[in-house]
Amino acid sequence: MDNKSILEQIITNQKAEEIAKLNAVEIVNSLFGELNERERNVLTSRFGLHGNGKETLENIGKVHNLTRERIRQIETSAIKKLRQLKNLETYIKGLKKVISQLLEEHGGLMEKEYLLNNLVSFSTDGASAKAEHNINVHKSHLDFLISKLLHEEFEEVVNSKIFKESFKLKYMTLDHLEELALSLLKKIEAEKKIFNTAELINLIKELDTYKASSEKYQAQNSIDIASVIRSKLFNEDSELINEHKTLYSILKALGDVEQNKFGYWGKADWREINPKTINDKIYLILKNFNRHMHFVEIADKINDVGFDDKKANPATVHNELILDDKYILVGRGLYTLKEWGYKNGTVADVISEILTNSETPLSRDEIINEVLEQRLVKKSTIILALMDKEKFQKTEDGKYGLK
Repeated sequence: MDNKSILEQIITNQKAEEIAKLNAVEIVNSLFGELNERERNVLTSRFGLHGNGKETLENIGKVHNLTRERIRQIETSAIKKLRQLKNLETYIKGLKKVISQLLEEHGGLMEKEYLLNNLVSFSTDGASAKAEHNINVHKSHLDFLISKLLHEEFEEVVNSKIFKESFKLKYMTLDHLEELALSLLKKIEAEKKIFNTAELINLIKELDTYKASSEKYQAQNSIDIASVIRSKLFNEDSELINEHKTLYSILKALGDVEQNKFGYWGKADWREINPKTINDKIYLILKNFNRHMHFVEIADKINDVGFDDKKANPATVHNELILDDKYILVGRGLYTLKEWGYKNGTVADVISEILTNSETPLSRDEIINEVLEQRLVKKSTIILALMDKEKFQKTEDGKYGLK
């Protein structure tokens, strides 16, 4: 590409002084050198720069033995002091350029967490930054810089009825994005199904609201976001997403839509997107791993995926599997989904159904093969079941039928 992105230029040139200008923690630490100790402490606590979350004015006031209003005054004056620094632009120039390009390539709007994840991923020298600083600390410093010191270029989107908390380019309006987002939400609700990313991007491109102003969703594609969208549980088409960053950004920002742990999008309150109970989690594990699983493994997978902070207990998982008929026992402690065509019953019941559905008697090997498609049992168990003369009879040619 002839016109390299700002980020590519910085990384390609490997200029240490330029790369350092993108490190939010270093930027803030340098700027805070212009403040007194109390001002630094107030801003650090107020904006969660220590990585432990933002603190209230009241709590900060108790630490400093000051009123809430006095803490607010210190916060306001400290930020004003930073904004008036003569060398402020020197510190934030590189970061401002990268954020501007990121937002432009995403159509001018990015959900806050998504933007911060992008910046943490490549706004410094990567691995060393992540090793030196807790990710939450890095994000809180970026959030502070963007919202308080880069406020003339970027604007926070808060209390929107359509979008999650986001950042946008100061000069742009959200009208066309809001119109497209609402059309997409209605389409998802009407379809009543979940979509993978590729399906949803194609769905957007079929909407009339997209076709009416498709040129507004075309943007330069020079920053590779593959590392940000990578997941241990599913594969995203990074080439497709890089090509359609604006549409992907709408998906990330849309308030009533979320992506589940396995890469599928849907309404945020749908159980396949945000499982509410242990039963919901069991179902998602079996469905997305697409195989029979032992109840202990199911519990382990639930904990590995990390739907929430609640830990799954194998005994609790087993109880749910036993009590809900959408799960089928196919072996010792092994379960599968009924919707995959499996049915409850003993091995003898399975054989009976196989023979009922067969127009002719079946050989022992044919029966064994069909049973093994529905039950994970030993062949000897199937042979033993076939010996039940109350249910099955052997034909003259050595095959089996129902009595």
